[in-house]
Amino acid sequence: MDVTKAIKERMTTRGFKPDPVPPELLRKIIEQALRAPSWANTQPWQFAVVTGQPLEEIKKGFVEREADERTPDIARPYDFPEPYISRIRNLSATDRTTEQDKDYRRRQNYKNHDAPVVIYLLIDRAFYYQSKGINAWSLYDCASAVQNIMLLATNYGLSTVAQASAVVFPDIIRKAVPIPDSKLIALGIAIGYADWDNPVNQSRSQRVPLDEVTTWYGFD
Repeated sequence: MDVTKAIKERMTTRGFKPDPVPPELLRKIIEQALRAPSWANTQPWQFAVVTGQPLEEIKKGFVEREADERTPDIARPYDFPEPYISRIRNLSATDRTTEQDKDYRRRQNYKNHDAPVVIYLLIDRAFYYQSKGINAWSLYDCASAVQNIMLLATNYGLSTVAQASAVVFPDIIRKAVPIPDSKLIALGIAIGYADWDNPVNQSRSQRVPLDEVTTWYGFD
């Protein structure tokens, strides 16, 4: 698939079929995604690919703790001032099915929208939290690898959703799979075959116009 087509067709998918994803396909996607750029070739990303019973245990644990305070390894935003809150509200108005209440949507988030696989992004704790401050550049680098995974998934007929909600209870994840505390669990990428009959997959979020977010200098 042409990269432009993959970018256009990639979308956040919130309804998946239960069909398993072949491990050799997941391996191909991640291996190709490793060509992402990074500062001085540091390649700070690592991945834990989880399916089957361990993933079911994680989903169950998250749903049971849904009312608890979230304790992610990497802090989430505390506030959403304008214009960001308006973009969130626009998403809520256009990208959700009206019959789903907030509790149900949160539960589906914690169940990874029924995706059969989650790829967890890991970063060395000591590389991110350094003595002189946070090394935010490692997240920039990892974001390139994550985008590669999502575009490659689209290329191979799979769908994805990058989830902060997939990592808000890292202790539950570590209980199900042996991820050491020395690794930050930064993000979860739910991946699988989209259920296109699910109404939640029938709408797509809009993007801010180019001229609203881009300023040009030095062009005649």
